[in-house]
Amino acid sequence: MLELFRNSRPTWYNTGFGCMGKFFTHERFGRPQVLAGLFLLVFLAQGIWLVHQELRTGQVDADELFRIQEGLRQWRHGPARVWWVAGTNMKAREMMHIYLPTGLWENDGWDQDHSPLWYLVASAPLLAWPRPLDADSFHHWGWLARAPYLMFGAVLGASLWYVARRLYGNAGGYIALALYCFSPAMIRSSALWSAQPEMGAAWGAFGAIFTAIAVAHTLYAPREVVMWNWRRILLLGLSFAVAVGSQFSLLVVVPLALAFMLYLAPTRRDAALAIWVAGCAIAFLLLYSSYMFQERAFSLGMSHARFFGITWQAYGMALAYGHILTQLGQSSPALVVALPVVLTAYIAWPRTRYFGNSAPLLVAILFLLLGLASPHHTGLGFELMALPFLFVFVGGVSADLLETRQRGLALACIWALLVANAAWSLWELARVA
Repeated sequence: MLELFRNSRPTWYNTGFGCMGKFFTHERFGRPQVLAGLFLLVFLAQGIWLVHQELRTGQVDADELFRIQEGLRQWRHGPARVWWVAGTNMKAREMMHIYLPTGLWENDGWDQDHSPLWYLVASAPLLAWPRPLDADSFHHWGWLARAPYLMFGAVLGASLWYVARRLYGNAGGYIALALYCFSPAMIRSSALWSAQPEMGAAWGAFGAIFTAIAVAHTLYAPREVVMWNWRRILLLGLSFAVAVGSQFSLLVVVPLALAFMLYLAPTRRDAALAIWVAGCAIAFLLLYSSYMFQERAFSLGMSHARFFGITWQAYGMALAYGHILTQLGQSSPALVVALPVVLTAYIAWPRTRYFGNSAPLLVAILFLLLGLASPHHTGLGFELMALPFLFVFVGGVSADLLETRQRGLALACIWALLVANAAWSLWELARVA
């Protein structure tokens, strides 16, 4: 078991979510990949268990049903507007017995926090369902409704492990992945257990930041820049589209990604800017396509969108900070224990204060601050977005501690924390039944 934490630091030269070169290589499909795959299978098993327990109740959530039905209507008829209620007064809507989630009544039938992509993803698997979406068959079609978010959860876990391993070696990758796979917040969000469908937004935000960082590092390679990076440019655009399309307020990751690219490639800023513009163009095209390429629907949707919902007074409320700490504790108990230790090491030990550790910490702090000042649904989303970056940060500093003379003590503490966290997570899941 100790061999799992042997650490060799690869460079960022060939990083990203996809590497050039031959696909079936030992670097891609060796022992580390198999072990990471087992971790992700355990993660999926926990999510599937929660889905199974919820579907047994036969109780369909009204917001979920609306989200799916609206998405199916958009697939078949488009565009994004809830046209059959927009423009009618409240009394007429009540007489029609039409259900709308909170916020759409007052926003002329438009969702101010999500683009049509959010609804299209939620309903896509249900296109294959031939019968009505009723409570009697919920234990069947409910699996289709949750499939996209289980997939996003697995892909985000794989992306997190890939990035952490590239940055910190096997040790950092396993630590970050173990924290992720036994995080109650990540499991609940993937299974939609008393949670909004935010895993797509979480993957988009994570992918946007680290794909931008990977692209910036490749700009120093002695090859033609644009053609060599076309896969990463596509991935950057896809990440932007999924993030912003799933939560408008995540538009913040677009300039943040540019800032990282310009910082990392000071002598190739023109190329970095060109790649960023290309990624934004791809993202715009994908978002526009979610409005079925209807210009009027797109312009109306954007005019009703809320990209910046900050409540500045929240920064002066002690209760808001306590809420953030409570959310972190419920999201990952192990993170609450590990974070003070690794933050202390990060502040006190200069060796840990390099870009690979600082970048995820800065992004996580930004998301937590945005969540603090957004006391509504998107605020909870920002707190979820911060978790993968915190897991990467903890994995990085922990990998640094494993290279010190106190490696044995650090290794024992890390194993104890991860095993206890996994045992607690499995025990709580068993109690759900």
